[in-house]
Amino acid sequence: MAKKTAPDSTRRSEKSRRAIYDAALALVSEVGYQKTTIEGIAARAGVGKQTIYRWWSSKADVLLEAFIDLSAQAAEAAAHPEAIGEQAEYEIPDTGDLEADLKLVLRATVDELLDPKFEAPWRALAAEGMVNQRLGAELVGKLLEPQLQLYVKRLRAAQEQGAVRPDIDPRIALELFVSPLAQRWLQYAGPISYEYALHGLAPR
Repeated sequence: MAKKTAPDSTRRSEKSRRAIYDAALALVSEVGYQKTTIEGIAARAGVGKQTIYRWWSSKADVLLEAFIDLSAQAAEAAAHPEAIGEQAEYEIPDTGDLEADLKLVLRATVDELLDPKFEAPWRALAAEGMVNQRLGAELVGKLLEPQLQLYVKRLRAAQEQGAVRPDIDPRIALELFVSPLAQRWLQYAGPISYEYALHGLAPR
């Protein structure tokens, strides 16, 4: 008689966690953040409500973690499309041409902001982060700032190569061409496009 092996609780937990991520992202896109509930996420994921509360304290926390995971997967795919699912660290390319490298990343940013899969959870988290200081701090610390530091690193490398003035603060410089795009998108101030995102990089 074959010996039965005990269920792998780690694998079961990861499967449930992944289902909860997918459910939270899907519901926010379909019904909006306000109508998304822990009960709805649990039903969609096929898990008990207590399972979600075991890992997270609110739907905002679930959505934040799910969105960070989604962003990490997108970064991995962009950096190493042949190794999706494996650990990979995304870096802004350094071809020696700063303008070309920044244009490449800004185009990818526009694509992400216009992708319905990203847009709904992004907007929900940005709005909730304005009234929930803890969530806002986590959103900045875990997602926004690490992404911005990639720009800072590339700009510092350009400074070392003599492509950027040495007296410019890279952190401030990146805000000059990233912030207008983000504000236009968040405030529905107008359509975003490659042309709009890259306007500030055009030679005068």
